[in-house]
Amino acid sequence: MPIERFAIIDSTLREGEQFSNAHFTTADKIAIAQLLDEFGVEYIELTSPVASPQSFEDCKTIAALPLKAKVLTHIRCHMDDARVAVQTCVDGIDILFGTSSILREFSHGKGVDQIIAEAREVISFIKEHGKEVRFSSEDSFRSTEGDLLRVYTAVAAMGVDRIGVADTVGIATPRQCYALAVELRHHVECDIEFHGHNDTGCAIANSHSILEGGATHIDTSVLGIGERNGITPLGGFVARMYVDDPAAIRAKYDLRKLSELDELVASMVKIEIPYNNFVTGKYAFHHKAGMHTKAIYVNPNSYEVLDPADFGLTRTMNIAHRLTGYNAVGRRAQELGLEFGKDELRAITRKIKTLADAGPLSMDQLDSLLREWVVA
Repeated sequence: MPIERFAIIDSTLREGEQFSNAHFTTADKIAIAQLLDEFGVEYIELTSPVASPQSFEDCKTIAALPLKAKVLTHIRCHMDDARVAVQTCVDGIDILFGTSSILREFSHGKGVDQIIAEAREVISFIKEHGKEVRFSSEDSFRSTEGDLLRVYTAVAAMGVDRIGVADTVGIATPRQCYALAVELRHHVECDIEFHGHNDTGCAIANSHSILEGGATHIDTSVLGIGERNGITPLGGFVARMYVDDPAAIRAKYDLRKLSELDELVASMVKIEIPYNNFVTGKYAFHHKAGMHTKAIYVNPNSYEVLDPADFGLTRTMNIAHRLTGYNAVGRRAQELGLEFGKDELRAITRKIKTLADAGPLSMDQLDSLLREWVVA
């Protein structure tokens, strides 16, 4: 898919505030917004200004920053909320309404016709104030297709900038996301946004698939933080898109900021970055198996589809263990200024494997063994 066709709406300052440990101060929000802007996200979404007095003030503060990204806020499809939201001077307002039968019965109790009628009033009001507007159907994948299409075609005719597809409970599959986007493209011409929760581990795959089907905007958060298991993680989504077109993604985003973003938000919400986190995990570019390390030395792309240098990171070659190979040991010897013949390298490697069978070796121990071999 053309890389220029999609945009990121980062929701760390909205969905991310719903993460269990999150309590962002105004200073925290400014720091996150500025770093997201440096990274290059196209939109930054903020908590509803009606959530609390401080949320209102924070919306105004972030909206007033000299950012390249557009600033959005997220509200219920309700005139009371809309009147408050336009006072914050944000660039756009995202409105939502539950369309699934379970939400219509147990959340707001309104039918499709009433949803459309209330949406018309709120959308008109927001547009009159010169704001971008997105209408999202909450719990889209537990809504019937007929209900979704009725709502989406109605709000598209009202002139919304985007319609939103929300996998609110993380129930969707990549195939469902692709199919829904393709169907929507037969009915609407406006942009299509996707908000995918990660309850079943499909958020990144669903985001990619819905783009392939014709969607244009993807909601993310740093480290994927959000309600329950969170949503599509910024780093994981960018990694997936990078594989499609590395040069275009490098041009679109400052990938070197990703590590700083992950570390900043992790510290604020008091969690460790997972060891296997996309791109920034401790072992993301860690190589150990002998066959792998040999190939990586010759051509890193053999076992890496992401170039760590593009993200301001470096790879780690772990060779002090029983899975090591003589090619990797030979490369380490060269780095130490030592030269061995092939037979010697094989013998040294056998020695390393034997020692490592008894327990892990450190790189210092391996280096000492190599140097002692020369002396011997």
